Amino acid sequence: MQLAICTDVFAELSLTDMLDKVKSLGIDAVEMTAGGWGARTHVNTAELLADEYKLTAFQAELDKRGMRISALNTSCNPLWPSETGKQYEQSMYDCAVLAGKLGVTKLVAMAGLPAGSPDDTTPNWITSTISWPDFMAPAYEYQWNVTIAFWNQYIAHCKQHGIQQIAIEEFPGTMVWNVETLLKLRHATDHMLGINLDPSHMIVLGADPIAAARALKGAIFHLHGKDARIERGLADVNGLLEPKPVTESAERTWNYVAVGCGQDLQWWKEFFSVCRMMGYNGDVALEMEDMTMSVEAGVLTSIDALKQTISR
Repeated sequence: MQLAICTDVFAELSLTDMLDKVKSLGIDAVEMTAGGWGARTHVNTAELLADEYKLTAFQAELDKRGMRISALNTSCNPLWPSETGKQYEQSMYDCAVLAGKLGVTKLVAMAGLPAGSPDDTTPNWITSTISWPDFMAPAYEYQWNVTIAFWNQYIAHCKQHGIQQIAIEEFPGTMVWNVETLLKLRHATDHMLGINLDPSHMIVLGADPIAAARALKGAIFHLHGKDARIERGLADVNGLLEPKPVTESAERTWNYVAVGCGQDLQWWKEFFSVCRMMGYNGDVALEMEDMTMSVEAGVLTSIDALKQTISR
């Protein structure tokens, strides 16, 4: 495995300054947002698609530093029945075209979340039983039909542009948020669709990412190095479903934290060991979203932990 980094953590830096910063940290691979709702400050997809000279210059900045693109990230909700949803969808399609031009064969994305019916415009994440109220089961079935149809079409588009893997991040609030839902979408579409296994999302829902990795043998396409912590006392009272803004970290029942600040290093060693055992030997992209410390501290803390634990 090799260490990479999700570059949105340095969104305020220019492309060249960001690459120099990442290189100074001893990292040679970058996961960059080129579609969806990420910052997209380092990859102007429309500009690069329209101007071959700028595309060549963009690649040259990576080449002269000995760096590579681990994956292009296009995470968003293309299934939202709105003008914004249409814009997200178009950005995903454009991202696949750009990846093909850059020779990038892996995309990171999220499954999206439709509304509850053809007449609805608000995405609905159904988290409780569909047994009652009685309108829940038809809504859930409708959502899966919409999701599967979108991904079959998008996969066909990606194949036309040389994409070999689409790594779906199991994100709460989308149709794919655990092992079972990832495998359901994979089996209904194509095996070029697998998981971007982000352990933090499983931790905050009470799942075990190590057990999940075992169940995902052959379907792990990407890893995010991101930790989460269940906050003592608060979660015991209010449970794990937490709608408060991530900036209100002191009041939340769980928080995203720097790697090693939630699970200890022995846990991370086992996690990476099991992922390797299940067939994954690719990049581990650090995603730093810790609101309890500075960006610099979070990045350095996470890098230190990941360098000690990833299975090289």
